[in-house]
Amino acid sequence: MLRLEQLEAALPSMTRWRVPGGRSVDWGVLEGDLGSRLPSDFRALAEAYPVLVIGDFLTVSLPVSGAEAAWASEAGDDEILQDLYEMEDMEDYVPYPQPGGLIAWAESNAGDTFYWKTSPADPDAWTVVVRTDNADWIEFPVGAVEFLAGVYGRTIAVPGMPGDFPGDAPDVKGLSDRVG
Repeated sequence: MLRLEQLEAALPSMTRWRVPGGRSVDWGVLEGDLGSRLPSDFRALAEAYPVLVIGDFLTVSLPVSGAEAAWASEAGDDEILQDLYEMEDMEDYVPYPQPGGLIAWAESNAGDTFYWKTSPADPDAWTVVVRTDNADWIEFPVGAVEFLAGVYGRTIAVPGMPGDFPGDAPDVKGLSDRVG
């Protein structure tokens, strides 16, 4: 599994948003409400950083301390994904909480969504699935942090993305952790 430092090397502008000492996400509440553990690389990212917006294009949805139940609820009840499933527009994928179902962890401002495929049972073995705004489904055999490091380090290409993605040295913004 890729370490957080490798993502920071690919996106050095993100490090100014690192929270010293961690963000104190209550993983027991979040994962209990969601009904699943989450990958350890994502947990490490969420403990170190607030919600991140990369290059004014990609928003990485990280849970906020005090709003874990809301993050779990949104992740576990994805209405758009459910609509796609009912329209049979998901290839062989299914929405969570079905076995192997998809959970979103990021989205672009162009309509692309980034998911985990929740199988096998070990969250650290979950793969990334991208649904592009062109309705293409692409699976990558890596976790979220490795995927982001690969995309922004230019070792992973995502077909169907805008031509200027991922951009040269994209700026990273951290969104406030204020709840309410």
